Amino acid sequence: MISRRNTILRTAACAAASIALLGGSHAALAQGADAWPSRTVKLIVPYAAGGYADTRARLIADSLGKVLGQSVIIDNRGGAGGVTGTDVIAKAGDGHTFGFGSPGPLVTNPMLMKKLPYDARTAFKPIILIEQAPLFLTTAPNQPFKNVQELIAYAKAKPGELTFGSSGVGGAHHLSGELLAYQTQTQLTHVPYKGGSLAATDLMGGHLAMMFEMGYSALPSIKAGKINALAVSSKKRLAVLPNVPTLDEAGIKGFESYNWLGMIAPASTPDAVIAKLNQAVNDALKNDKALRQMIESSGGQIMGGSPDAYGKYIEAERAKWGPVIKNANISLD
Repeated sequence: MISRRNTILRTAACAAASIALLGGSHAALAQGADAWPSRTVKLIVPYAAGGYADTRARLIADSLGKVLGQSVIIDNRGGAGGVTGTDVIAKAGDGHTFGFGSPGPLVTNPMLMKKLPYDARTAFKPIILIEQAPLFLTTAPNQPFKNVQELIAYAKAKPGELTFGSSGVGGAHHLSGELLAYQTQTQLTHVPYKGGSLAATDLMGGHLAMMFEMGYSALPSIKAGKINALAVSSKKRLAVLPNVPTLDEAGIKGFESYNWLGMIAPASTPDAVIAKLNQAVNDALKNDKALRQMIESSGGQIMGGSPDAYGKYIEAERAKWGPVIKNANISLD
């Protein structure tokens, strides 16, 4: 009888201890979120310094440092089309390392590569979509077509003759061209380069027929009359070139393509920390004049919003680009 009573008492004590421990864990988590960050925050940019993602990241880091009350540093980890740095983000476990996500490492590379060092669907938590960067459909001055419909008519009449350049296989430049071919049922010939600037130079020289280019690189040449802008890949026209129609307006209904940038966290990151970062970046996008100017002056669209909205956006991108990649039989292996 005494033994049974002692067993009951021990069981009750264990249960009480477990409840207390659970309550203490929740309290510690809440306290930790309130106290976060407790040291320097590191943001991984999975590309080389000086590029599109890096320039945005540095301004965001400055704004975050002011809001969070801790130093925020940038760590460039380029390589393998963004995969190397993105893997560093996935494996970070210190609670103070996060990074930037873009279409290649999060959406298209898992479709183009047989093996990645991380699972893009489960290794991360979305924080915020920062920017959508539309691309301009540009053509060489020596080409006979002056609008999108003339270009498509030419492509249909001479399958495979029209060449389009890109910064490499699987990037936004390349896939935008493949999306155009997919939606118009035309055959275009892709010419990949080791960098967008090399392709842009050949476009200006008339060695390529066309190219999808991001605003920050294309705008100076467009305004100087060195290349022609037939359309832009966004849903709406851009203030930087208001006379250039969207591809949808030009007759390619529903066409949209962006090189976008967001912020992501390792999957183990507490939701409270995600919320704190999300709010800080939203504030920066609203109030940092230098950041807004950098994005808008190059034709980019400031986004912001919730982590959930960014997560849904990534899933929509996967659903969109899968059929395009399959149809064009694109692979990086």
